[in-house]
Amino acid sequence: MAKELYVSHTGRDSYSGTQKRPFATLARARDALRALPAAERAGSTVWIGGGDYSMGESLRLGPRDGGQQGAPVTWRAVPGEQVRLVGGRVLSGFTRVDDPAVLARLTPEARRHVRQVDLKALGIGRLSPMQSRGFGRPITTGHIELFVDGQPQTIARWPNADADDPFERIVGYPEGKDRADGHGSQYGLLEEGFFYEGDRPRRWADIDDAWVHGYWAYDWANSYERIASIDVETRHIKTRPPYGLHGYRPGHRIFFLNILEELDAPGEYYVDRAAGVLYLWPPKPLKGAHVMLSLLEEPLIALKSARHIVLRDLELTATRSHAVKIEGGQHCLVAGCRISNTGNYGVWIGDGTDHGVQSCDIWNNGDGGVHLAGGDRKSLTPCHHFVHNCHLHHQARWSRCYVPAVNLEGVGTRVSNNRIHDHPHCAILFWGNGHLIEYNDIYDVCYETGDVGAIYTGRDWTFRDNVLRYNYMHDIHGPGNGEALVFYLDDCVSGIAVYGNLVVHTQAAVGLGGGRDCLIENNVFVDTHPAIGIDARGLDKNDVWANNVKGLAKSMRDMDHHNPPYSERYPDLMEIDRWVAAGTGVPPEGNKFLRNLFVSGWWLRIFWYAEEEIIDIRDNWVVPEQGD
Repeated sequence: MAKELYVSHTGRDSYSGTQKRPFATLARARDALRALPAAERAGSTVWIGGGDYSMGESLRLGPRDGGQQGAPVTWRAVPGEQVRLVGGRVLSGFTRVDDPAVLARLTPEARRHVRQVDLKALGIGRLSPMQSRGFGRPITTGHIELFVDGQPQTIARWPNADADDPFERIVGYPEGKDRADGHGSQYGLLEEGFFYEGDRPRRWADIDDAWVHGYWAYDWANSYERIASIDVETRHIKTRPPYGLHGYRPGHRIFFLNILEELDAPGEYYVDRAAGVLYLWPPKPLKGAHVMLSLLEEPLIALKSARHIVLRDLELTATRSHAVKIEGGQHCLVAGCRISNTGNYGVWIGDGTDHGVQSCDIWNNGDGGVHLAGGDRKSLTPCHHFVHNCHLHHQARWSRCYVPAVNLEGVGTRVSNNRIHDHPHCAILFWGNGHLIEYNDIYDVCYETGDVGAIYTGRDWTFRDNVLRYNYMHDIHGPGNGEALVFYLDDCVSGIAVYGNLVVHTQAAVGLGGGRDCLIENNVFVDTHPAIGIDARGLDKNDVWANNVKGLAKSMRDMDHHNPPYSERYPDLMEIDRWVAAGTGVPPEGNKFLRNLFVSGWWLRIFWYAEEEIIDIRDNWVVPEQGD
């Protein structure tokens, strides 16, 4: 008794929703399905005709909108037709800039090319301000963004994004305004600001909404800070709170943005929020170009406590939030969709069970690609979420760090058969237990950061039953301080299995940062530097690492590791108790490096208190360098 409903640009919501008399909106189709008895709704399909559907609010689906096992409710494009759900507004009516005050702030070359459009005249009202984003920041709705023919444009910045070196450098901080960082060096105090080099800011007439982005002290910890003041004589900048989480270090990378005077290259734009005017140096002739401004501040599609719903063959773009958000519920699937140009993630799945993202293209998101969270760590109950056969690329356009192509939290997710590339930081982050990461092709990630892993986890002895297998990891290098690793098991995380992977042409391949009970087996390493590195940072007496061990011990107690299920599943955890009780640190015991093949490069590094005697190293084959 499954129902078929139709939506079309030629339809009307007063129609019956048949193929000949389709509805005009998705919300009307949802309400028609919702009115059906559950048995009649199961297995139904909403067929959506081709074209752009402007979304002034989310399509919200809940408990009354789903199907049943084996008979989901499906929302899908009519075969052969392109359906786009759009959270933005098409802009037209660009004119030359004629305001003398604005022209005076532009370079002579820019005056010839920059065009403007009056957003207020188009009925676009409040333009919400930019917000601080980056490492340690909560996910926040993105600001408005401009896209030309589907490509994100660049907020006017210095240095330009396509420059040989797209960063300036911190050159110092006020004398005596610093503190120790715990590692034997100093930070400049965040509230005291930093010094820059050169006289570029002398050109900036108005810095009220100017921002600076920086990797302030570490090449894995970035943030955007709004500028509070610039002293162009002393070249001293102060920023407004909220500040970054660390401090300022000379030599670290920064760039400035949202500055009208820096609108000096094709593809750059600037929004005067007070006047409601957008300025653009078009990357191509505007005649015939599709120019869109993202406006929607919520997901295009939001599922809450929904069950058995499929979103299929849709294109979702230009929202300032996630494209799809799934909270709770069961058995919802995003399949065959094209998701791009969001302000946050492409798909955000929080809690629930058996949700998946399959055969989707996901790119150009402000934060990450897919977020999966679910299951219960205390009981080790899995959620069975998955990302399978997807192409994820050019993520983290804004937040940069710790917003990966795929983020896993909880218990029992799977990331399989995906192609992932072009990410400034991590491709996959995982936190928790029982995650399976397999058959993925990952390359050209970590390209802007340091002390980073293409696949990363860290800081928990109880993160166990995680398997990283049969992945092809290649061409992974980073420019920051600290190497880019392929599999980074950081800060004493333990119980991870890495086997059957092919790793080619990378910096460090496997990094064990003081962890225990890890298995590195049957991998092939070609041109890696080193292939495996292991340290014993858990034995370091420095306060930073001693406090890290205390935090790890607390996390272990929080999981009640002396009682089931942890005591039965992970009895090795109780071996750590005696080391914690002794207060002398925890060594990296129980690790096994077995039957790996090493071809060229540096195959094994044992350092920082680690000793070969406590590692099980057997049956590895090291191919000699030519001429050895």
